[in-house]
Amino acid sequence: MPIRRGALEAQADRIEAVLAQHRVPGQIDGGVVTPRMVQYHLRTPLGVKVGKVAALAEELALALGCRDVRIYRREGKLLVEIPRRTPAPVRLLPLCEGMESPAAGTALLGVEASGAPLLLRLPSPDVVHVLIAGTTGSGKTALARTLLTSLAYFHDPDAVRLLLIDPKGRGFGPLAALPHVLGKVVDTPEAGATRLAQVVQEMERRDRAGQHSPLLVVAVDELADLLQTGGRILEELITRLAQRGREAGVHLVACTQKPTAALIGGAMKANFPVRLVGAVASRDEARYATGLRDSGAEKLGGKGDFLLVAKGEAVRFQAAWLGPDDLTAVAAHSRACGQERRWESREARRKQ
Repeated sequence: MPIRRGALEAQADRIEAVLAQHRVPGQIDGGVVTPRMVQYHLRTPLGVKVGKVAALAEELALALGCRDVRIYRREGKLLVEIPRRTPAPVRLLPLCEGMESPAAGTALLGVEASGAPLLLRLPSPDVVHVLIAGTTGSGKTALARTLLTSLAYFHDPDAVRLLLIDPKGRGFGPLAALPHVLGKVVDTPEAGATRLAQVVQEMERRDRAGQHSPLLVVAVDELADLLQTGGRILEELITRLAQRGREAGVHLVACTQKPTAALIGGAMKANFPVRLVGAVASRDEARYATGLRDSGAEKLGGKGDFLLVAKGEAVRFQAAWLGPDDLTAVAAHSRACGQERRWESREARRKQ
Protein backbone atom coordinates (compact mmCIF):
# COMPACT_ATOMS: atom_id res chain seq x y z
CA MET A 1 0.00 0.00 0.00
CA PRO A 2 1.49 3.43 -0.97
CA ILE A 3 2.24 5.93 1.78
CA ARG A 4 0.32 9.20 1.61
CA ARG A 5 2.38 12.35 1.16
CA GLY A 6 0.74 13.87 4.23
CA ALA A 7 1.97 10.98 6.38
CA LEU A 8 5.52 11.41 5.07
CA GLU A 9 5.46 15.15 5.80
CA ALA A 10 4.13 14.51 9.31
CA GLN A 11 7.00 12.08 9.99
CA ALA A 12 9.52 14.61 8.68
CA ASP A 13 8.08 17.33 10.94
CA ARG A 14 8.30 15.02 13.94
CA ILE A 15 11.94 14.18 13.21
CA GLU A 16 12.80 17.88 13.06
CA ALA A 17 10.86 18.52 16.29
CA VAL A 18 12.76 15.80 18.20
CA LEU A 19 16.08 17.18 16.98
CA ALA A 20 15.08 20.69 18.03
CA GLN A 21 14.07 19.47 21.52
CA HIS A 22 17.60 18.11 21.97
CA ARG A 23 19.21 21.25 20.51
CA VAL A 24 20.43 19.55 17.36
CA PRO A 25 19.66 21.79 14.38
CA GLY A 26 18.60 19.93 11.24
CA GLN A 27 16.10 19.89 8.41
CA ILE A 28 14.65 17.08 6.31
CA ASP A 29 15.61 17.65 2.68
CA GLY A 30 13.70 15.02 0.69
CA GLY A 31 14.00 11.26 0.84
CA VAL A 32 13.15 7.93 -0.76
CA VAL A 33 10.34 5.45 -0.14
CA THR A 34 11.46 1.85 -0.61
CA PRO A 35 9.51 -1.42 -0.31
CA ARG A 36 10.82 -1.90 3.23
CA MET A 37 11.56 1.54 4.67
CA VAL A 38 11.33 5.30 4.32
CA GLN A 39 14.71 6.98 4.02
CA TYR A 40 14.83 10.69 4.93
CA HIS A 41 17.74 12.94 3.98
CA LEU A 42 18.76 15.12 6.90
CA ARG A 43 20.65 18.36 6.31
CA THR A 44 22.55 19.75 9.30
CA PRO A 45 24.69 22.88 9.68
CA LEU A 46 28.46 22.61 9.44
CA GLY A 47 29.92 21.49 12.75
CA VAL A 48 27.07 19.24 13.92
CA LYS A 49 28.57 15.85 14.79
CA VAL A 50 27.08 12.75 13.17
CA GLY A 51 27.40 10.90 16.47
CA LYS A 52 25.25 13.49 18.22
CA VAL A 53 22.43 12.88 15.72
CA ALA A 54 22.89 9.10 15.81
CA ALA A 55 22.60 9.15 19.61
CA LEU A 56 18.96 10.26 19.22
CA ALA A 57 17.87 7.07 17.39
CA GLU A 58 15.93 5.75 20.40
CA GLU A 59 14.19 9.09 21.02
CA LEU A 60 13.18 9.27 17.36
CA ALA A 61 11.87 5.69 17.38
CA LEU A 62 9.75 6.49 20.45
CA ALA A 63 8.37 9.69 18.92
CA LEU A 64 7.58 7.99 15.60
CA GLY A 65 6.05 4.88 17.19
CA CYS A 66 8.32 2.42 15.37
CA ARG A 67 10.54 -0.43 16.52
CA ASP A 68 13.81 1.30 15.67
CA VAL A 69 15.39 4.06 13.63
CA ARG A 70 18.71 3.75 11.81
CA ILE A 71 20.87 6.87 11.37
CA TYR A 72 24.09 6.84 9.34
CA ARG A 73 26.17 8.81 6.85
CA ARG A 74 26.61 7.85 3.19
CA GLU A 75 28.17 9.80 0.33
CA GLY A 76 27.99 13.15 2.08
CA LYS A 77 24.38 12.68 3.25
CA LEU A 78 23.01 11.98 6.69
CA LEU A 79 20.24 9.39 6.36
CA VAL A 80 17.40 8.56 8.74
CA GLU A 81 15.75 5.22 7.95
CA ILE A 82 12.34 4.30 9.36
CA PRO A 83 10.72 0.88 8.75
CA ARG A 84 7.35 0.84 7.00
CA ARG A 85 4.42 -0.63 8.93
CA THR A 86 3.39 -2.79 5.95
CA PRO A 87 6.42 -3.65 3.78
CA ALA A 88 5.78 -4.17 0.07
CA PRO A 89 7.01 -7.49 -1.41
CA VAL A 90 9.77 -7.59 -4.04
CA ARG A 91 9.49 -10.57 -6.41
CA LEU A 92 12.51 -11.86 -8.27
CA LEU A 93 10.95 -12.97 -11.55
CA PRO A 94 9.32 -9.63 -12.51
CA LEU A 95 12.61 -7.87 -11.65
CA CYS A 96 14.55 -10.23 -13.93
CA GLU A 97 12.03 -9.91 -16.75
CA GLY A 98 12.27 -6.11 -16.61
CA MET A 99 16.06 -6.06 -17.04
CA GLU A 100 18.43 -6.40 -19.93
CA SER A 101 20.93 -9.24 -19.59
CA PRO A 102 23.70 -8.05 -17.23
CA ALA A 103 27.43 -8.75 -17.52
CA ALA A 104 28.59 -12.35 -17.31
CA GLY A 105 28.55 -13.80 -13.81
CA THR A 106 26.10 -11.22 -12.46
CA ALA A 107 23.36 -12.07 -9.95
CA LEU A 108 20.34 -10.01 -8.90
CA LEU A 109 19.82 -9.63 -5.15
CA GLY A 110 16.84 -7.30 -4.80
CA VAL A 111 16.31 -3.54 -4.70
CA GLU A 112 18.35 -0.93 -2.86
CA ALA A 113 17.10 2.21 -1.14
CA SER A 114 16.73 4.16 -4.39
CA GLY A 115 14.46 1.44 -5.78
CA ALA A 116 17.04 0.37 -8.35
CA PRO A 117 17.88 -3.34 -8.79
CA LEU A 118 20.95 -4.38 -6.80
CA LEU A 119 23.36 -6.50 -8.83
CA LEU A 120 26.41 -8.49 -7.76
CA ARG A 121 29.03 -9.62 -10.27
CA LEU A 122 30.87 -12.63 -8.87
CA PRO A 123 33.98 -12.50 -11.14
CA SER A 124 34.70 -8.91 -10.02
CA PRO A 125 37.97 -8.69 -8.03
CA ASP A 126 36.03 -6.95 -5.26
CA VAL A 127 33.51 -9.80 -4.92
CA VAL A 128 34.74 -13.33 -5.80
CA HIS A 129 33.13 -15.09 -2.79
CA VAL A 130 30.04 -14.15 -0.76
CA LEU A 131 29.15 -14.81 2.87
CA ILE A 132 25.45 -14.54 3.79
CA ALA A 133 24.82 -14.22 7.53
CA GLY A 134 21.70 -13.81 9.63
CA THR A 135 19.65 -15.41 12.34
CA THR A 136 16.66 -17.69 11.76
CA GLY A 137 13.93 -15.67 10.04
CA SER A 138 16.32 -13.15 8.52
CA GLY A 139 15.85 -14.66 5.05
CA LYS A 140 19.47 -15.68 4.44
CA THR A 141 18.69 -19.02 2.76
CA ALA A 142 15.94 -17.37 0.70
CA LEU A 143 18.48 -14.73 -0.39
CA ALA A 144 20.93 -17.47 -1.41
CA ARG A 145 18.17 -19.10 -3.47
CA THR A 146 17.45 -15.72 -5.07
CA LEU A 147 21.13 -15.16 -5.92
CA LEU A 148 21.52 -18.63 -7.45
CA THR A 149 18.20 -18.54 -9.31
CA SER A 150 18.98 -15.16 -10.85
CA LEU A 151 22.30 -16.56 -12.10
CA ALA A 152 20.34 -19.38 -13.71
CA TYR A 153 17.89 -16.93 -15.26
CA PHE A 154 20.59 -14.78 -16.88
CA HIS A 155 22.93 -17.63 -17.95
CA ASP A 156 22.40 -20.94 -19.67
CA PRO A 157 23.90 -24.12 -18.18
CA ASP A 158 26.90 -23.95 -20.51
CA ALA A 159 27.96 -20.69 -18.84
CA VAL A 160 27.16 -21.29 -15.14
CA ARG A 161 27.16 -24.51 -13.14
CA LEU A 162 25.91 -24.83 -9.56
CA LEU A 163 27.08 -27.25 -6.87
CA LEU A 164 24.73 -27.24 -3.88
CA ILE A 165 25.72 -28.39 -0.38
CA ASP A 166 22.90 -28.37 2.15
CA PRO A 167 23.46 -30.40 5.36
CA LYS A 168 19.85 -30.00 6.51
CA GLY A 169 18.45 -30.87 3.10
CA ARG A 170 15.78 -28.15 3.13
CA GLY A 171 17.24 -24.85 1.97
CA PHE A 172 18.51 -25.72 -1.52
CA GLY A 173 16.23 -28.66 -2.33
CA PRO A 174 13.88 -26.62 -4.58
CA LEU A 175 16.84 -25.51 -6.74
CA ALA A 176 17.44 -29.08 -7.92
CA ALA A 177 14.92 -28.38 -10.71
CA LEU A 178 17.36 -25.97 -12.38
CA PRO A 179 19.33 -27.48 -15.29
CA HIS A 180 22.46 -25.70 -14.02
CA VAL A 181 22.75 -27.91 -10.92
CA LEU A 182 25.50 -30.54 -10.93
CA GLY A 183 24.13 -33.85 -9.67
CA LYS A 184 22.02 -34.06 -6.53
CA VAL A 185 22.00 -31.66 -3.61
CA VAL A 186 24.78 -32.82 -1.23
CA ASP A 187 23.30 -33.38 2.24
CA THR A 188 25.99 -35.09 4.34
CA PRO A 189 29.45 -33.92 5.52
CA GLU A 190 31.07 -37.02 3.99
CA ALA A 191 29.55 -36.39 0.57
CA GLY A 192 30.39 -32.70 0.97
CA ALA A 193 34.07 -33.49 1.55
CA THR A 194 34.12 -35.75 -1.52
CA ARG A 195 32.49 -33.17 -3.80
CA LEU A 196 34.65 -30.31 -2.52
CA ALA A 197 37.79 -32.39 -3.08
CA GLN A 198 36.63 -32.90 -6.68
CA VAL A 199 36.09 -29.15 -7.05
CA VAL A 200 39.61 -28.50 -5.75
CA GLN A 201 40.98 -30.93 -8.36
CA GLU A 202 38.96 -29.15 -11.06
CA MET A 203 40.26 -25.80 -9.83
CA GLU A 204 43.86 -27.04 -10.07
CA ARG A 205 43.24 -28.45 -13.54
CA ARG A 206 41.82 -25.13 -14.69
CA ASP A 207 44.79 -23.30 -13.18
CA ARG A 208 47.20 -25.42 -15.21
CA ALA A 209 45.13 -24.98 -18.39
CA GLY A 210 44.50 -21.26 -17.87
CA GLN A 211 40.76 -21.97 -17.96
CA HIS A 212 38.11 -20.03 -16.02
CA SER A 213 34.81 -21.07 -17.59
CA PRO A 214 32.13 -22.17 -17.22
CA LEU A 215 31.58 -20.32 -13.97
CA LEU A 216 31.34 -22.83 -11.12
CA VAL A 217 29.42 -21.63 -8.05
CA VAL A 218 29.68 -23.74 -4.90
CA ALA A 219 26.80 -22.85 -2.55
CA VAL A 220 26.88 -24.00 1.07
CA ASP A 221 23.93 -23.64 3.42
CA GLU A 222 24.63 -23.66 7.19
CA LEU A 223 28.40 -23.31 6.83
CA ALA A 224 29.04 -23.38 10.59
CA ASP A 225 27.19 -26.68 11.02
CA LEU A 226 29.03 -28.20 8.08
CA LEU A 227 32.44 -27.20 9.46
CA GLN A 228 31.52 -28.40 12.94
CA THR A 229 30.46 -31.86 11.77
CA GLY A 230 32.90 -32.21 8.88
CA GLY A 231 36.00 -31.21 10.81
CA ARG A 232 39.35 -29.91 9.64
CA ILE A 233 39.28 -31.57 6.21
CA LEU A 234 36.20 -29.61 5.13
CA GLU A 235 37.60 -26.40 6.55
CA GLU A 236 40.85 -26.86 4.61
CA LEU A 237 39.00 -27.59 1.35
CA ILE A 238 36.74 -24.53 1.68
CA THR A 239 39.67 -22.30 2.66
CA ARG A 240 41.66 -23.53 -0.35
CA LEU A 241 38.80 -22.78 -2.73
CA ALA A 242 38.36 -19.36 -1.15
CA GLN A 243 42.05 -18.55 -1.56
CA ARG A 244 42.57 -19.77 -5.14
CA GLY A 245 39.15 -20.08 -6.78
CA ARG A 246 38.87 -16.73 -8.54
CA GLU A 247 41.41 -17.29 -11.34
CA ALA A 248 39.80 -20.63 -12.15
CA GLY A 249 36.25 -19.25 -12.21
CA VAL A 250 35.25 -21.01 -8.96
CA HIS A 251 33.15 -18.98 -6.50
CA LEU A 252 31.74 -19.70 -3.05
CA VAL A 253 28.37 -18.58 -1.71
CA ALA A 254 28.13 -19.60 1.97
CA CYS A 255 25.32 -19.08 4.50
CA THR A 256 25.60 -19.10 8.27
CA GLN A 257 23.38 -18.13 11.18
CA LYS A 258 26.36 -18.11 13.58
CA PRO A 259 28.66 -15.27 12.50
CA THR A 260 31.13 -15.81 15.35
CA ALA A 261 34.75 -14.76 15.60
CA ALA A 262 35.78 -18.44 15.44
CA LEU A 263 34.01 -18.90 12.08
CA ILE A 264 34.77 -15.54 10.48
CA GLY A 265 38.43 -15.29 11.26
CA GLY A 266 41.76 -15.51 9.54
CA ALA A 267 41.56 -16.90 6.04
CA MET A 268 37.74 -16.82 5.98
CA LYS A 269 37.66 -13.10 6.72
CA ALA A 270 40.31 -12.30 4.12
CA ASN A 271 38.67 -14.29 1.34
CA PHE A 272 35.02 -13.30 1.72
CA PRO A 273 35.24 -9.59 0.84
CA VAL A 274 31.47 -9.26 0.32
CA ARG A 275 29.00 -9.95 3.13
CA LEU A 276 25.22 -10.00 2.83
CA VAL A 277 24.04 -9.57 6.40
CA GLY A 278 20.47 -9.90 7.63
CA ALA A 279 19.09 -9.52 11.14
CA VAL A 280 21.44 -10.82 13.84
CA ALA A 281 20.95 -11.32 17.57
CA SER A 282 23.40 -8.81 19.03
CA ARG A 283 25.83 -5.98 18.34
CA ASP A 284 28.73 -8.42 18.72
CA GLU A 285 27.31 -10.69 16.01
CA ALA A 286 26.66 -7.62 13.84
CA ARG A 287 30.31 -6.61 14.23
CA TYR A 288 31.62 -10.08 13.37
CA ALA A 289 29.26 -10.52 10.41
CA THR A 290 29.81 -7.11 8.81
CA GLY A 291 33.32 -6.29 9.96
CA LEU A 292 32.00 -2.83 10.91
CA ARG A 293 31.73 -1.34 14.39
CA ASP A 294 28.25 0.23 14.13
CA SER A 295 26.53 -1.31 11.11
CA GLY A 296 23.08 -1.50 12.73
CA ALA A 297 22.62 -5.11 11.52
CA GLU A 298 21.13 -6.02 14.90
CA LYS A 299 18.28 -3.58 14.14
CA LEU A 300 17.34 -5.02 10.74
CA GLY A 301 13.76 -6.18 10.45
CA GLY A 302 14.28 -9.72 9.11
CA LYS A 303 12.32 -11.23 6.21
CA GLY A 304 14.75 -10.06 3.54
CA ASP A 305 15.97 -6.83 5.15
CA PHE A 306 19.73 -6.94 4.42
CA LEU A 307 22.97 -5.02 4.32
CA LEU A 308 25.48 -5.50 1.51
CA VAL A 309 28.90 -4.85 3.03
CA ALA A 310 31.92 -4.27 0.79
CA LYS A 311 35.05 -2.12 1.12
CA GLY A 312 33.99 -0.97 4.58
CA GLU A 313 30.67 0.44 3.34
CA ALA A 314 27.16 -0.91 3.93
CA VAL A 315 24.20 -0.62 1.55
CA ARG A 316 20.76 -1.57 2.82
CA PHE A 317 18.49 -3.48 0.45
CA GLN A 318 15.36 -5.58 0.32
CA ALA A 319 16.03 -9.07 -0.98
CA ALA A 320 13.81 -10.32 -3.78
CA TRP A 321 11.84 -13.50 -3.13
CA LEU A 322 10.79 -16.44 -5.25
CA GLY A 323 7.08 -17.04 -5.73
CA PRO A 324 5.68 -20.60 -5.59
CA ASP A 325 5.91 -21.18 -9.35
CA ASP A 326 8.91 -18.96 -10.11
CA LEU A 327 11.53 -21.72 -10.00
CA THR A 328 9.58 -23.77 -12.53
CA ALA A 329 9.33 -20.71 -14.79
CA VAL A 330 13.06 -19.97 -14.47
CA ALA A 331 13.97 -23.60 -15.26
CA ALA A 332 11.75 -23.55 -18.37
CA HIS A 333 13.19 -20.17 -19.41
CA SER A 334 16.76 -21.48 -19.02
CA ARG A 335 16.09 -24.57 -21.11
CA ALA A 336 14.36 -22.54 -23.83
CA CYS A 337 17.19 -19.98 -23.97
CA GLY A 338 19.80 -22.75 -24.07
CA GLN A 339 18.05 -24.44 -27.00
CA GLU A 340 17.77 -21.13 -28.83
CA ARG A 341 21.48 -20.36 -28.37
CA ARG A 342 22.48 -23.85 -29.54
CA TRP A 343 20.27 -23.43 -32.63
CA GLU A 344 21.85 -20.04 -33.38
CA SER A 345 25.30 -21.58 -32.98
CA ARG A 346 24.46 -24.41 -35.40
CA GLU A 347 23.09 -21.93 -37.93
CA ALA A 348 26.25 -19.80 -37.67
CA ARG A 349 28.46 -22.85 -38.26
CA ARG A 350 26.31 -23.95 -41.22
CA LYS A 351 26.61 -20.56 -42.90
CA GLN A 352 30.38 -20.65 -42.53
